Amino acid sequence: MDTRRSFIRKIGKGTALSTLAFSTPLGAAAQWIGKSKAEVKNTVIGIIGAENSHTAGFGKLFNIDKAFPGMEVKYVWGETEEFAKKAMQKGGIPHMVKEPDEMLGKIDALIVDHRHGKFHLEPAISFIKAGIPTFIDKPFCYRAEEGKAFLALARKYGTPVTSFSAIAHSYETYDIMEQLKDMGNINQVVRYGPVDLESKYGGIFFYGAHIVQPLLYLFGDNVDKVQVHKNGKNSSASLVFKNGMLATLVFTTKKYGWHTYIETDEGIVSLKPRVEGKSPSKNYVDMVEMFKSHQEPRSHESIIHGVAVLEALEKSFKNGRWEAVVT
Repeated sequence: MDTRRSFIRKIGKGTALSTLAFSTPLGAAAQWIGKSKAEVKNTVIGIIGAENSHTAGFGKLFNIDKAFPGMEVKYVWGETEEFAKKAMQKGGIPHMVKEPDEMLGKIDALIVDHRHGKFHLEPAISFIKAGIPTFIDKPFCYRAEEGKAFLALARKYGTPVTSFSAIAHSYETYDIMEQLKDMGNINQVVRYGPVDLESKYGGIFFYGAHIVQPLLYLFGDNVDKVQVHKNGKNSSASLVFKNGMLATLVFTTKKYGWHTYIETDEGIVSLKPRVEGKSPSKNYVDMVEMFKSHQEPRSHESIIHGVAVLEALEKSFKNGRWEAVVT
């Protein structure tokens, strides 16, 4: 993989970050359940990355469960041949390519899914230039600067791109957003979730999107500064929003799961969805809708802010100081 400096050179000197035009949110996509095969144009999907179990999951969703009629994952590139073959077997994916660009001209949509976000953007460049709608799994990237350049390139070529945490981009989170409309001003939030700050897959970037991104969906993309607190294996973080709201993140190490609490005039309230999970879930529905309609479900500005928050948390973990969120 190229360095970040060569990556930015590679995607074009003509892309000016200072003139980046962000897309705007376009709302939730319509459900695909119940559409007949005649109503849905066949769409061939390719996946870059197979180390994650997500890749086999995508294959199962489209090829085995046939959750979206007329859509199929036909190609996969794996970090190793073993990873690719395992995903092919579990996900019913028929073809493996030796290089990602072998999929050019063969696919209608792309999914990029590495365990470390630093590998996400570079292999997608050729597909962006070819106008292939692209979903990039969380985290979108490892550095906000790279992300801005990549999204500016996507805008230049008119290629739709999106990325989100499945925990954040869910029917459950959107239901909580509706509940918050009746709760008035909130000045303190506590959220629990698993994070390994020393993960070899990017530290806070590996699972951090699942604990941070829901807060951005609920309270806005306006985190001003962050600070990480460490005490042996235990750790937490403070996020200060521009309106003064304080969010405390508790990085759990013993049990998988996420919980959010807010302080109200009536006391401490646990934020819980009133809806049960639907299948397929909103993250899949909106990804597929983007593949078909070319309309992005999340703004570029929101994507970059999420990366910038994670980047600030990473810096604070290293130096122990407050770090500004720079977008």
